[in-house]
Amino acid sequence: MRHENIEVNSGLMILLILTVISIGGLVEVVPLFYLNDTIEKVDGVRPYTPLELRGRDIYVREGCYLCHSQQIRPFRDEWLRYGHYSLAAESQYDHPFQWGSKRTGPDLARVGKKYSNEWHVQHLVAPRSVVPQSIMPNYPWLLERDLDFSDITERLKALRKTGVPYSLTEEEYKANVAAYGKEMADWLDINQAQDSLFAQARNDYDGLPNRITEMEALVAYLQVLGTMVDFSQYDEGYFVEFR
Repeated sequence: MRHENIEVNSGLMILLILTVISIGGLVEVVPLFYLNDTIEKVDGVRPYTPLELRGRDIYVREGCYLCHSQQIRPFRDEWLRYGHYSLAAESQYDHPFQWGSKRTGPDLARVGKKYSNEWHVQHLVAPRSVVPQSIMPNYPWLLERDLDFSDITERLKALRKTGVPYSLTEEEYKANVAAYGKEMADWLDINQAQDSLFAQARNDYDGLPNRITEMEALVAYLQVLGTMVDFSQYDEGYFVEFR
């Protein structure tokens, strides 16, 4: 009878619904204000280097995220195909994140180091030359365009405002040395961002040693995906080849 009284009284029912939702919301939200960080620290996870960051920008610009997700869910069929499920910490420096919701192509969360630089270059220029069944479009202009990194300092400063630990001061630089090592700290130093980009570009990701192309940056980004955490120390016999 009491339940019927509530159902026929729309005003009372709305009030009770709002009360229940408010209590549930408070239970979920309030504890977060007492946590210093909602993401557990995971060894190896670091911000992107300037070259990797520009590659990520190109990845987003070309719409790669529309067909490739970067989130492996903790289900057997997911990790049997792609590898260890994604950790929250792996996306903590992604702004915006690239989890995605559609897989026209394979998930790329663990694609780093699974193929050679040459394979990635050929795959991006002419996908069907290495994967005959691929429906991915060609991206030949990535090899033709020189990378624009004139605003790399501003890009790093913008990300720094979101909490990414790129360094501006000597104290921050020393903290990055302690956290990531000197080489990585040099790459994260905003004051020498372009020098850091040049240093990593010497690895010659695109096969053109005398130029720094958009292809170079994109391949550098793809080659770092899923490689920051060494899962071999946690799991044995857990991985299968990416396909």
